[in-house]
Amino acid sequence: MKAWYLLYCKPRNEIRAKQNLELQGVETYLPLISESKKQRSGKIQNTQVPLFPNYLFINFNPQEFPVSRIHSTRGVNQIVGVKEDMLPLDPELITRIKIKLAELSNSEPETSEDIKKGDKVRFSEGPFAEVEGIFDEASGEKRCFVLLNILGKMKRVNVASEMVEKVTV
Repeated sequence: MKAWYLLYCKPRNEIRAKQNLELQGVETYLPLISESKKQRSGKIQNTQVPLFPNYLFINFNPQEFPVSRIHSTRGVNQIVGVKEDMLPLDPELITRIKIKLAELSNSEPETSEDIKKGDKVRFSEGPFAEVEGIFDEASGEKRCFVLLNILGKMKRVNVASEMVEKVTV
């Protein structure tokens, strides 16, 4: 009977295993999420990384497709199970993961899009509550840099994005 199984891949080989299994006609599912990485030039680049590192979901019938072919596929380590028995997954689990990832990709980012470099901001919480500063730049998805005037000098502070709000005059 065709069912979903969890496959353990060799480190950082999820995509290789996925491609090689699909070439053999095995249905796969690799949930990916966006991750922000800062490059050397100072620009932030979004990359896709596996939601479950080293794991891949596969849908196949063990009576029709030999398990030994899956285990011998490049990038694959083994099918997750208890000793000799493979454990099929509830198909509802795969559906729920797909729905949750779709919700996450459609949700608004936490950093306010209308705050730009040079805008005046105010801290709404934390140790700098009610202190004003100047927005410098985003630092990943959940953090940002704010310039504060401390003792007559501008200091750059890295804070959580939800702690600042744009000052409207």
